[in-house]
Amino acid sequence: MAQVQPDSSSIVDTRYWHALDDGRVQCDLCPRHCQLREGKRGVCFIRQNIDSEIKLTSYGRSSGFCVDPIEKKPLNHFYPGSSVLSFGTAGCNLCCKFCQNWDISKSRHFDTLGSQASPELLAATAKKMGCKSVAFTYNDPVIFHEYAIDVAQACHEIGINSVAVTAGYICPEPRVEFFNFMDAANVDLKGFTQEFYHKICSGNLSDVLNTLLYLKHETQVWFEITTLLIPDENDSVRELERQTQWIVDNLGANVPLHFSAFHPDFHMLNKPRTSVSTLMRAREIALKQGLNYVYTGNVHDSAGGSSYCPSCHQRVIERDWYELGEYCLDSAGHCHHCGEPISGRFDGAPGHFGHRRIPIKIS
Repeated sequence: MAQVQPDSSSIVDTRYWHALDDGRVQCDLCPRHCQLREGKRGVCFIRQNIDSEIKLTSYGRSSGFCVDPIEKKPLNHFYPGSSVLSFGTAGCNLCCKFCQNWDISKSRHFDTLGSQASPELLAATAKKMGCKSVAFTYNDPVIFHEYAIDVAQACHEIGINSVAVTAGYICPEPRVEFFNFMDAANVDLKGFTQEFYHKICSGNLSDVLNTLLYLKHETQVWFEITTLLIPDENDSVRELERQTQWIVDNLGANVPLHFSAFHPDFHMLNKPRTSVSTLMRAREIALKQGLNYVYTGNVHDSAGGSSYCPSCHQRVIERDWYELGEYCLDSAGHCHHCGEPISGRFDGAPGHFGHRRIPIKIS
């Protein structure tokens, strides 16, 4: 079967690039700074030099749509129990050897982008499905910057939140524009050494840390952090202590941190799955360092998935996978036991979407 090619409606102008003296064009969206000759694509696949300009070639195209629980993003402190319309495109600007969504993020085929939806249709569908938010996920939304922003604007016009699930690998100027339209984000902090980022992800740790600092100190975006723990790669006690101490010192004690279990995939098939005990140990380290909200993910661990009041230490949100149980917060997010405000975004009673996953078609 011949590969599907993007039609003209999927190709749009972009802003973040400049021409080089040798005839190439440099993309200035992310720290990779791909320098492209005519017709060549960046590492992300969906940004291309067309007529000596960088174009986005996947506007309005998606690898699929699904209604998920917000906790799956994972966001545990952003309207708990609500549903979110999730979608992504293709490609990625990092090259993680352990990628858990490699069939989408590493796709180099436009037949991956078999679904189409305008920003307005996406927003309307989210509202029709009862979703409180739309999430840009599965691959990194910074690479489809223009489409994500247009969708977020359409969502805001009808009261729908926008959520970015991202590795935070983006340059300062487009970062400002991008997060200006986001209500929440989960940032994938893949490890805490430059060696890990360089060898395993082909990226730079400092650029991701700068995004986290920007989110904390220069925006009102609610954000949480996820680290996928890979045995013998980024799970040492020393590295976890350094990572969690940096978060406390630079972002504060109230930024939720999720430690998720790795499963062998893509170019890391020789690694074992992450054990529950490793995740529990990481959680204990983070709590000892002073973080108030630390979670385990991709495993069955109700204690590690639940939220606790940092003041009285009582459980305030019980979770079993993505299912909410006992809920001890008032409508403003204060602990029922002691009145302590819990950090996050809360709005009345929690939702009850549960652990469902509903694939949908948009036309």
